[in-house]
Amino acid sequence: MSAHVAQGKCWEWAVPAATHSRKDPLWGQDEAKPQKRGSPRVPQPSTGSCPGRRTQAPRKPPRRPFPGSVTGGDSQPGSMPRALQLPRLLWGRPIMKAVVTAGVFVTTLWNLRYFLNPSEVSGEASKHTEPLMVLVWKWPSKQVPNISGDVCRELYDIVGCQLTMERQFLGQANVVVFPHTRLQPGRETLPKERPPGQNWVWVSLESPSNTKALAGWNQTFNWVMTYRRDSDIFIPYGKLVPNQSATVNIPTKTNLVSWVISNYQRTQKRAEVYKNLSRYLHVNIYGKANKKPLCKDCLLPMISKSKFYLAFENSIHQDYITEKLWRNSLMAGTVPVVLGPPRANYEQFVPADSFIHVDDFGSLAELATFLKTMNSSRYRQFFSWQKRYSVKLYADWRERICTICTAYPSLPRGRVYPDLESWFNT
Repeated sequence: MSAHVAQGKCWEWAVPAATHSRKDPLWGQDEAKPQKRGSPRVPQPSTGSCPGRRTQAPRKPPRRPFPGSVTGGDSQPGSMPRALQLPRLLWGRPIMKAVVTAGVFVTTLWNLRYFLNPSEVSGEASKHTEPLMVLVWKWPSKQVPNISGDVCRELYDIVGCQLTMERQFLGQANVVVFPHTRLQPGRETLPKERPPGQNWVWVSLESPSNTKALAGWNQTFNWVMTYRRDSDIFIPYGKLVPNQSATVNIPTKTNLVSWVISNYQRTQKRAEVYKNLSRYLHVNIYGKANKKPLCKDCLLPMISKSKFYLAFENSIHQDYITEKLWRNSLMAGTVPVVLGPPRANYEQFVPADSFIHVDDFGSLAELATFLKTMNSSRYRQFFSWQKRYSVKLYADWRERICTICTAYPSLPRGRVYPDLESWFNT
């Protein structure tokens, strides 16, 4: 029942009870539909509030033609006055028709772009459908593995990533990888031209102390890919991955301390620390430096017999934590005694109670005493990490290079390192 004011009077339109509803084709709302023709809505004095009028009880409407069924004008009996039809005309079909018309117009304009700029549209789609092509200028290691086919997906479940070493695809490659160990001095060994949008990546797993001739590569590379966490593409030597089903496994121990060393230089700090530590305890040394090389499959079984392993880095730099920690210590099932960046830096990679830092002690004599007098209960505490994690070792260059595709969408565009040497040595 709706109220209206017309000609100074307040009326309500009463709808007969014997009606059923139908859906308005435009709004989807119910509107009254009579069971029979000739059942009108007629004005009645309002029972609600009306300015200047007293409310009266509604009277039963006479059975007269329903306004919607009357075809005559205002002069016909039972027809609705035009002033009272106006609200329905304003808020009903005309407005809805306008909304629908506007929507069709916008949709038409949007679809026209497919005909006016087909290359632009297809280019946008190709960015999401075509695989990234990563050209490796020279493979980082001397032995080049098989990279044919979809190796990133088959080996590491990384989709949309194509690796190649075929330089004829230089113009099609999205990324070109340049390992520092394979770069020859002079820019004449690099491509003469760089296609628009192509990005060059400088790759190194060596520390700044063992990386030379960086000054010649300023204003050359867009991204860096190193062991440092602030690299554009972070490639650590290893990491701990959650493993809820892991259990503590401590191999049988037959000796106290071991160390595998291939490149022994007296000027390195690790050589000095070993020399002074060996005054207080015996260290089993393996590797080329001691003429006791270990085969690949012999390394971990031999190290696992030691309670502690000297995970001494060849140089001390931020984030430079190599396989000496991940493989030779944690994977072997021994406790690492580390020499490298500060303890706080190590704790960004592994739990604080999983290793012993040389800097934890005031002297090497104190360190030696701590190692020799440790009881079994305290020793087992160093393996608590095994209840929650397992070691993930990065040893295959194919996996490292495939991660470029994973990082690609979030990498910065249009940037070149102006001074690569300063960045790496910082």
